[in-house]
Amino acid sequence: MRKILKFLKPHAAVVFAIVAVLVVQAYCDLSLPSYTSDIVNVGIQQGGVDSHIPEAIAKEDMHQLFYFVPEDEQGTVLAAYKTDDDTYDKEAYVLKEGILKDEEKMAELEDILGKPMFLVSGIRSSGSSDGNLTQDNQPGVTGLSGQIDEMPDTMLGQAATLYVRSAYDNLGMDTEKMQSGYILITGLKMLGLAALGMLASIIAGLLSSRAAASIGRDLRSSVFKKVTGFSNGEFDRFSTASLITRSTNDIQQIQTVSVMLLRMVLYAPVIGVGGIIKALNTNVSMSWIIGLGVMLISLLVLTMFFVAMPKFKILQKLVDKLNLITRETLTGLMVIRAFSTEKYEEERFDRANKELTKTNLFVNRAMTIMMPTMMLIMNGISVLIIWAGANGISDGQMQVGDMMAFIQYTMQIIMAFLMICMISIMLPRAAVSAERVDEVLTSSTLIRDPENPKKFPGNGKGTVEFDHVSFRYPGAGENALHDISFVAEPGRTTAFIGSTGSGKSTLVNLIPRFYDVTEGAIRIDGVDIRDVAQHDLRARLGYVPQKGVLFSGTIESNILYGNSKGTKEEMEEAARVAQAADFIGQKQEKYESPIAQGGTNVSGGQKQRLSIARAIAKNPDIFIFDDSFSALDYKTDATLRKALKEHTSDSVVIIVAQRISTILHADQIIVLDEGEAVGTGTHKELLKSCEVYRQIAMSQLSEEEVRRDLGEEERGHE
Repeated sequence: MRKILKFLKPHAAVVFAIVAVLVVQAYCDLSLPSYTSDIVNVGIQQGGVDSHIPEAIAKEDMHQLFYFVPEDEQGTVLAAYKTDDDTYDKEAYVLKEGILKDEEKMAELEDILGKPMFLVSGIRSSGSSDGNLTQDNQPGVTGLSGQIDEMPDTMLGQAATLYVRSAYDNLGMDTEKMQSGYILITGLKMLGLAALGMLASIIAGLLSSRAAASIGRDLRSSVFKKVTGFSNGEFDRFSTASLITRSTNDIQQIQTVSVMLLRMVLYAPVIGVGGIIKALNTNVSMSWIIGLGVMLISLLVLTMFFVAMPKFKILQKLVDKLNLITRETLTGLMVIRAFSTEKYEEERFDRANKELTKTNLFVNRAMTIMMPTMMLIMNGISVLIIWAGANGISDGQMQVGDMMAFIQYTMQIIMAFLMICMISIMLPRAAVSAERVDEVLTSSTLIRDPENPKKFPGNGKGTVEFDHVSFRYPGAGENALHDISFVAEPGRTTAFIGSTGSGKSTLVNLIPRFYDVTEGAIRIDGVDIRDVAQHDLRARLGYVPQKGVLFSGTIESNILYGNSKGTKEEMEEAARVAQAADFIGQKQEKYESPIAQGGTNVSGGQKQRLSIARAIAKNPDIFIFDDSFSALDYKTDATLRKALKEHTSDSVVIIVAQRISTILHADQIIVLDEGEAVGTGTHKELLKSCEVYRQIAMSQLSEEEVRRDLGEEERGHE
């Protein structure tokens, strides 16, 4: 959860805006049940009369009430009213302006007139034949008056409103119009609140979706930038399949949960607390039902959390495993078919797929059990409220509208906990995803730029110097390279040869700082490459890896990949030197011909030549060819090397090769054996002085060629 909040931090302003909008939505949602209660209680049951004190009353009705009002309080009542002999059918008393807004005065009047209105209503309904109260009715009052103190305030209030309505009828007021008007106005208020709540919900959803999408976008961008800055050491730590999963599935999980956090988790506490306050204001006696519902839901959530949490922790690892197997199968499909191991790969995929499916099914089944249980609790709570509320209505302790409002408030409270319940199920998986993404973002990169990088000298030509360089892979027990020293000068070709695993590729990978040396130093134009920015270093290099790598696009975009501002002439010259112009010219679209992902629509030799052309088009000071001629036939290899020598006459050329024919005319050949330089010199010098080189030569050249080269060397010494 902490990691997810960390990703939300840059969007704090949007989060505050969402909270403000959700408060508006919660206000609207919490207000609607009270209006429903008003329509039922006031609009229907009380005929639209929402006051327990008559705003206008006939003088004769007031005099009847005064039979039961002490003389010292009658003056207080009359002081609140003024006489009106013109407006109504009868002479009347009308409340003075401002009295309705004075809560203390209204409460005082209600205390004085409440019991008299109840007594008069009771006597009219049970005693007097003409409906009027006289002194002859007084004997029956004593029995009624004795029971009033035992009655609930709700019943007294209802009796008061019924009396007020009858008083209005006696004045000739249109009470039917009053009732329909009250219901209409209250209904319009409800529609307005519903519309405002809907608008707030739409705005909150929009802001939440945009914020979550921005989080996903920023995380993908950050992970991509971080990964592109990884050294080979970091790629050894994070597998390619895992990095793909973290960049896609994990970030998608974070994005989905972010929407729910912003839209539901922020809203749930507001609606939950507000619902509790509103419900308690409606009826305190049934508050125990809310407590019971919350307790049952909390127990369910905790149970599901502890059951599902362990599965979420392994779910993403299973996705990694499935992605790894899928990637290996698809990239190695030709080998799989060649060795007829399709059945084995299908079984391997099936095992990983079933394991992931089993885990997902467990989580989904847990969710399947949870939702019906939640509905059972919600419906059970509703039945319990209706049962308790019906008893309260029967005893006169509450009204029907209050019970309806209480049910709605309780459902809002339970729905708030349901939202938290849903997020609590999804949050563990998202938390695991957030940890995995944060692990990439906070990983320490072995290759870093210095705080104050130096600059290469402006007149430098790219001289490369290895000064007693040793290198050990991270976590390895011994060095892969031991005490390597040499100088590669401009205009000269330096070549490396040796048996497989001797450290040739490792050595040239140190120059672009794919790894950093363990001991010693590598200098270019006298400057340690660790003291300059990686961008400045690699800007001077033209690197061609062992495996030709092409990107989806066109031939032109691939050749000019390292020199986006290169001209058409530079592109065509690079293709000519790399011996790629011929096969490009045979294509219908020439340099605009499409290249599929990974260069799958060109041959291995064409892929290598395009990779070499890409390095040449960059016009670097230093060329590094890491066994980049292995897929070329001898004729193309010889032609390419001849053209390359002419083109790179002022550059440093470093070649790693398996074939002696590729480096036969190199100015300097360094022979590596188990990470050590066991020989340095020209081809002919090494035939005589280096046993390892001689063995390689004898395995690749004819005996006559070896003897001829040795003989020329001996005659040269004579």
